[in-house]
Amino acid sequence: MAMAPSPSLAQVYTSPVAVAVWEWQDALGIWHPYSAPVCSYIEQQFVQQKGQRFGFGSLAHSIPLGQADPSLAPYIIDLPSWTQFRQDTGTMRAVRRHLFPQHSAPGRGIVWEWLSDDGTWTAYEASICDYLEQQVARGNQLVDLAPLGASLPSGPSSSPGSIPATVPVQMPKPSRVQQALAGMTSILMSAIGLPVCLSRAPQPASPPASCLASKSHNSVKRLRKMSVKGGSPKPEPEQVIKNYTEELKTPPDEDCIICMEKLSVVSGYSDVTDSKAIGPMAVGRLTKCSHAFHLLCLLAMYCNGNKDGSLQCPSCKTIYGEKTGTQPRGKMEVMRFQMSLPGHEDCGTILIVYNIPHGIQGPEHPNPGKPFTARGFPRQCYLPDNAQGRKVLELLKVAWKRRLIFTVGTSSTTGETDTVVWNEIHHKTEMDRNVTGHGYPDPNYLHNVLAELAAQGVTEDCLEQQ
Repeated sequence: MAMAPSPSLAQVYTSPVAVAVWEWQDALGIWHPYSAPVCSYIEQQFVQQKGQRFGFGSLAHSIPLGQADPSLAPYIIDLPSWTQFRQDTGTMRAVRRHLFPQHSAPGRGIVWEWLSDDGTWTAYEASICDYLEQQVARGNQLVDLAPLGASLPSGPSSSPGSIPATVPVQMPKPSRVQQALAGMTSILMSAIGLPVCLSRAPQPASPPASCLASKSHNSVKRLRKMSVKGGSPKPEPEQVIKNYTEELKTPPDEDCIICMEKLSVVSGYSDVTDSKAIGPMAVGRLTKCSHAFHLLCLLAMYCNGNKDGSLQCPSCKTIYGEKTGTQPRGKMEVMRFQMSLPGHEDCGTILIVYNIPHGIQGPEHPNPGKPFTARGFPRQCYLPDNAQGRKVLELLKVAWKRRLIFTVGTSSTTGETDTVVWNEIHHKTEMDRNVTGHGYPDPNYLHNVLAELAAQGVTEDCLEQQ
């Protein structure tokens, strides 16, 4: 069994001619090399921006990987933080750059891979590829990788997350190692003069869905208990109607836009809405906007909602009281990073992450007691980190607390029923393209979303009341 050298293999070489290898780190701490053209593109951009940093232009800070490989369009490398950022999921992964001499395994385009139980081949990180190649050149048949001290993938007979102690390196075929951990493929590539060792495109890993669901489910349970214990009793529906209306002795000569009957006749909901406090012919005017309706029609409309003590005029949408929605329990997180959004190059970016788990519909939802799905979570959204963007962020926090961001309904894109959908407050879910209308640049977005928030009763006045 061969003994392993120091993990910092690149440091032992003194050759002035070097090859750069770029890698990304998955959730288990394992490093994966980028594909050949992607790595070459990253290195070219890195060298160019490094030169700009020393006075030859403005530093862009970021490298969009989609320009090298269209399948990687969601990915951006943020150079100041050495992070790979996935725009459609918000996942962040560490990246690193290693220099190897041209006579090393990476310099000659040699990649070592290991075979998993499902038959897929995964590349070792570049320094391990180089070490394995050295051991093969020395004629060693069994190589000990544990002393390398690096994060290594588990082998076919290992438990998940464990480190294989040894790697058999007999090669009955020139292109694959025997059914064990390692396989070798020699690929010599030359792009922009850089013969780079690469094998797989980045596919950020996520924690198992079962773990996420379990954690989210527990937090939802706790929130439900707190809400039931500390919640204040809701007002009676008839009292809500009386709070925001004044009864008219003589009804105006116009139609009630709720039941479409004349205000001078019985409410169209008198046969389905029973009230001891409001008569079938009672007519009232809302105190702010002065629109008139059958009071029984307003009562029916209120009882058909989530009965939160607020009322919204069906004619002009004026809100009375504090409007709340039917958003299921979940979590809202906010982060910031230096990368700029197109159209907002003078500031960084605010990342909002919403996470709502699957659950059971409550009495305020379309089908109480029936399960609802929560597709596409966590969902990532972006705002410019400037004064206007920060104001929108604070208002979105208010909207989240009032359960107005999402609701349970029918998806307009898939047609799926009983699922969590957006609730008329548009969000930007993409950073660097606006083909679908969900990205940047969009000079009118902040103004438009402020108007949408105001339509839900969330305005700057709400911030002053906090």
